[in-house]
Amino acid sequence: MAESIARYVIEQGSMEGLSKDIFVASAGLSAGDGLPISRETRLSLEKLSLKHDGHSKRVTAAMIRKANVTFVMTESHLLAAQRLVDHDESQDRIVLLDPKGDIEDPIGKGQTAYDSLSVRFMKVIPKQLVEYLK
Repeated sequence: MAESIARYVIEQGSMEGLSKDIFVASAGLSAGDGLPISRETRLSLEKLSLKHDGHSKRVTAAMIRKANVTFVMTESHLLAAQRLVDHDESQDRIVLLDPKGDIEDPIGKGQTAYDSLSVRFMKVIPKQLVEYLK
């Protein structure tokens, strides 16, 4: 969901100082490789008139090292991602997606939780993209 929303924000070109040539990818610390997005995610994205045809993938140290910035949803994700690149300057480029705090994973919490997450992503992702990629 975050990947689709970030791509949408970038493609719109409405964020001052943000290049349209930004590569966006998503991966999870405990994701299984190759799984389709959940039905709830698809429905939440459809409500925003967005689509996503990607599949899940597990994050690797190489992905983090290559990225200009790696956004994570929770403080525990931040620590786990930093451990992947222990003693590496890329640790400084791992940040919470929402500086106000953790973003709870909606898995198993129903469609309302996914819809709430999509609304939150629509608020925080544009701000963070501009902050870290301008």
